[in-house]
Parts: sequence; C-alpha cells; structure tokens
Amino acid sequence: MEVSPRPSLSRLAQASDDREPRPASGLGLLRTAFWAVCYFAFYFAQQVAEVLAPLCLVLGIGWMALPRALASITTNTASTDPQAQDVMNHVVGSIPDHLAIGSHVMTASGLVFDGFLLMAVAALGATVSAVAARNM
Repeated sequence: MEVSPRPSLSRLAQASDDREPRPASGLGLLRTAFWAVCYFAFYFAQQVAEVLAPLCLVLGIGWMALPRALASITTNTASTDPQAQDVMNHVVGSIPDHLAIGSHVMTASGLVFDGFLLMAVAALGATVSAVAARNM
C-alpha cells in the first residue's frame, strides 16, 4: 500500500503566493454590492422578526388566557357576594375578542400565528444572510 506524500506547508504557502490577485472588475464589484444589499436586507428582517416574534406570542397567549382565567375566578366566587360576581362578569365580558385598527383586525390567535410567522421570517433571514455572506 503506497501513500501519496502530502504537500508540505512551505509548498502550499509558495503556491498561494504564486497566485496573483485578480483585478477588481466591474462585474465582481456589482456582484459583491448585490450580495451586500441582500445580506443587509435579510439580516435586518431577521433582527426585526426576532424582536417582534416573542412580543406577538406573549400578547396573543396572554389575550387568550385572560378571559379564561377571569372566568374561572368568577365561577369560584359564585358562593360569595353576588355584587362582586356581577362586577367580575362585567370585566370578563368587556375583554374584546378582536381589535380593529384601521383596516387590520387583530385577534389573539392571529397574534400567535403572526409570532410563528415572524419566527419563520427570522429563520429565512438567517439562512439567506448566511448564503449572501458566503457569496460576497
């Protein structure tokens, strides 16, 4: 069994010194600029999505849980003061099931879905920015 000799480090260093740097062409600069813009855009989208995703998830889950938590309090206090039970029923009934802001309607389940969607955007942004960084 014959093993091929490995090139020594000095020969590898000499081989890399023999290569002349390529002159910067207009196409190479344009390609680098394109990937730099892609890297910026997707990295920025990733950062925004990473901030907003947990916020949407927490707000949506809290909005879903609040009426249920307050409803359980009112059923537990059924044997106590009826006036307090009426107040708690009024509070539970006053929590909206949706909010309309302009033409956008927000719901608790919609906020949770948006949170998961923003996590997917963050993952996509990380992937594309890594590809862009590799191609620069």
